[in-house]
Amino acid sequence: MTRRVVQVIRLRPGKADDYRALHRAVPQPVLDRLRACHISNYSIHLCGDLLIGCFDYRGDDFDADMLRMAEDEATQAWWRLTAPCQESVADAAPGQWWAPTEQLFLME
Repeated sequence: MTRRVVQVIRLRPGKADDYRALHRAVPQPVLDRLRACHISNYSIHLCGDLLIGCFDYRGDDFDADMLRMAEDEATQAWWRLTAPCQESVADAAPGQWWAPTEQLFLME
C-alpha cells in the first residue's frame, strides 16, 4: 500500500538561491538512501517562503525507515547543507523539522 506524505517547512530569507542550487545536484548516496527507505515520487515545491515536500512511501514501517535514513552518514551530511536554508514552521511538534500536513482531499 502506498502512503502519500506531504510536509512543510519554512525557507529562510535570502536562502532560495542556495536551496535551489543544492537541489540541482542531490548526491547519489542520498537518493539511494531515499529509495532504500521505500520513498519514491519525491518532489519539493516552493510557495512564498514555504517548502512543501511530497513523496510516496511504500514500506511497512515508516518510523523505522525514517530512523534508518536519519542514521545514514550521507544523509546527515546532506542535511548539514540544507538545514541552514530551513526553519521549522509554528505547527511543527517539538523536535520536528518538517511538519506533517493533513490531507483534506484526494482524487485518484
